[in-house]
Amino acid sequence: MTLVEPPLAPEDAPRTERIVRVPLEGRAYDVMIGEGLLPEAGQRIRQTLGRTHAFIVTDETVDAAHGDTLRSVLSDAGIKHDSFVVTPGEGSKRMEVLAGLVDAILGAGLERGDPVVALGGGVVGDLAGFAAGIARRGMPFVQIPTSLLAQVDSAVGGKTGVNSIHGKNLIGVFHQPSLVLADTATLATLPNRERRAGYAEIAKIAVIRDRAFFDRLERKGAAALHEDLADTIATAVNHKAEVVVGDERESGDRALLNLGHTFGHGIERCAQYRGIVHGEAVAIGLAVAMRFSVKLGLAPPSDADRVEAHLQKVGLPTDFSASPVALTASALTDAMQQDKKVKDGIIRFILARGIGDTFVSKGVDPSVLAQFLGEEGLPPS
Repeated sequence: MTLVEPPLAPEDAPRTERIVRVPLEGRAYDVMIGEGLLPEAGQRIRQTLGRTHAFIVTDETVDAAHGDTLRSVLSDAGIKHDSFVVTPGEGSKRMEVLAGLVDAILGAGLERGDPVVALGGGVVGDLAGFAAGIARRGMPFVQIPTSLLAQVDSAVGGKTGVNSIHGKNLIGVFHQPSLVLADTATLATLPNRERRAGYAEIAKIAVIRDRAFFDRLERKGAAALHEDLADTIATAVNHKAEVVVGDERESGDRALLNLGHTFGHGIERCAQYRGIVHGEAVAIGLAVAMRFSVKLGLAPPSDADRVEAHLQKVGLPTDFSASPVALTASALTDAMQQDKKVKDGIIRFILARGIGDTFVSKGVDPSVLAQFLGEEGLPPS
């Protein structure tokens, strides 16, 4: 996977955008990253898909900030459009909301080749992508991610889904987008908490497979949240694209992208998806996974210390005390049993030999896990 430099603008001024090609056989698509892409969305969607009808999925907050812009540029490109606006937050990733969305798409008279356009963060992208994957047995969809987390992670790779009472993202399909437009200008309206939460996924990909990338982020410290953001996003997306192309349906190495998510999703489930945003849970899980790797004698303590210190420097939590609900070892372990990597009843953790060197475990001794969680401050029950 390589970053593709875009062509020069008409006045021969260098474009600031970056393009990452995701070369899946028969379903290749571009992830375009840079400032000013949203005002060009109508033209780019028309060029990519050649359709004249689209269906926008967004949430109330993003719609207020960017919805009129998208509707205007679609109209300018000769694309008529309908919209479905959901309540912000994980509460919208429910089967009931999905059913209403699919009915709205079908009721609007879209044909099988017409695109569903996701304008928003990870919740909107997951919901819209799932609806596109099942409406008329599969419709194209376009991701226009407006959160840092979505731009670096959830908008790329084709994972879609909704939550269940049994856990997060347990109902869904793999359905790749046809185009991703990550306009970094939309991040200007992003609350600092959400920006930090999105950054957790950038740090995660560096820890998974690129020690030199982590070194660069570490040198920038808190400035990494803002400095050279298009390049940083493109680097993270390029890494994810390489993993996705090698293992689209997560039968092998793609599971590495879940570093920190086993612990993180467990926290989210215990908190019933309230009081903590996904990136914060990932940051805790990332730091805990590094410390667990040290506990198992796999990673040097200095690497775990570096990861923890960097996350703290950018304002992210790194231990279970940041959970919005009191956790116990038994409750967290029960929640982690619903993790998608569980096989034959055994929780498979993503562990590290060090920064940039991670692997999928075949399971760990439950007594060692219980002892570790106790050392992390969690009572048994």
